[in-house]
Amino acid sequence: MEKDARIYVAGSGTPVGQALVRVLERHGYGAIVGVGDDGDFTDARAVEEAFATLAPDYVFVTAGRSGGIGLNRREPAGLMRDNLLVVSHVLESARRHHVRKLLYLAGSCAYPRACPQPMREEALMTGPLEPTSAPYALAKLAGLVLCGAYRTQYGSPFVAAIAGDSFGPGDELDPEDSHVVAALMGKMHRARCAEAPSVEVWGTGAARRDFIFVDDLAEACLCVMEHDDDLGPINLGGGGELSIAELAALIRDVVGYRGELRFDRARPDGAPLKTLDGRRLAALGWQRRTPMREALERTYEWFLGAGLGERP
Repeated sequence: MEKDARIYVAGSGTPVGQALVRVLERHGYGAIVGVGDDGDFTDARAVEEAFATLAPDYVFVTAGRSGGIGLNRREPAGLMRDNLLVVSHVLESARRHHVRKLLYLAGSCAYPRACPQPMREEALMTGPLEPTSAPYALAKLAGLVLCGAYRTQYGSPFVAAIAGDSFGPGDELDPEDSHVVAALMGKMHRARCAEAPSVEVWGTGAARRDFIFVDDLAEACLCVMEHDDDLGPINLGGGGELSIAELAALIRDVVGYRGELRFDRARPDGAPLKTLDGRRLAALGWQRRTPMREALERTYEWFLGAGLGERP
């Protein structure tokens, strides 16, 4: 991308979207449009007006609601509907306005629950999805397919990517609805301040995930936008695998909580294992830059600095 190209991060208010803006600015891109004014991506007219006004050359699509197991179980219809509307409206407006390239971002829940590990891109749609997140995952999977369909029918320069379990500044730290890193960090901070003797962790702790810091994920998105033009989706991640128990212990250490971790086996684990095969991304020149502990420390410092919790 040219440094003066008009770049639209559709979803600049999401954690990944915020990280993309930071990374793009750090790389010297000076015409990032629409920042802080996402509007309603479920409204076709609002999306069309945004594209007409902003006239972007390149588009990163990070918009759409998401959350942890709690939100997926409580609002499956809303999550699926909203994400289907977002991708449908954004891709169609991008086609109408002849953007030079678009990157759509999905998550690893789009892979089958019993997928061979690490998950390779060709394994998509080879088996049933994880039931606890199936409606949301199916919407994101539809977005991946839709990118390819636009390329086939219209020749639209759309590419798609699949992120690992991302976390970082900008996350919501709700104990019921957030993704696991944010939920655990919020719980342990509150427990430390209250000197609570224990913190509940959902599930057995045995499930393993491929975690990626949002700034590393943003760098991966930029790498794909600049260097990848394959028809099929590409994994963004690989090499960040931890069990939930290992993650919880690391977050406890970063937060400075000294209480007990109590694993609630009545709560669901989700998929037992989700790791990404990142060889295609590595071949483009991307590599993970932020060690897990540093990434958690930076996330916690953001949490404290944003005033979301009092300093212990």
